[in-house]
Amino acid sequence: MVTISEKIASQIDSIPPVERAELIEALLRSFDRNRQDSIDKKWAEEAESRIDAYEQGKITTCSLEEVFARINRQ
Repeated sequence: MVTISEKIASQIDSIPPVERAELIEALLRSFDRNRQDSIDKKWAEEAESRIDAYEQGKITTCSLEEVFARINRQ
C-alpha cells in the first residue's frame, strides 16, 4: 500500500515551484504552531527593512511577472 507521503514524493517534480514552496510552508507550520507568531514577527521586520532600503534608494524593484518567470525557470 502506497502512503500519502509516497504519492506526494512521486509527484514532486510535476508541482510548480510556487506550489511546492506553499506545500513546504504548510508542512513546516504543522510541526510547531507556537513558533508561527515568532516567524510572522521576523517576516514583518524583514518587510519593514526592505521598505526602508527601497525608500533610501539602496535597492530597486522588479515586476511580479519577472519574479515568477525566474522562479518557474528553475
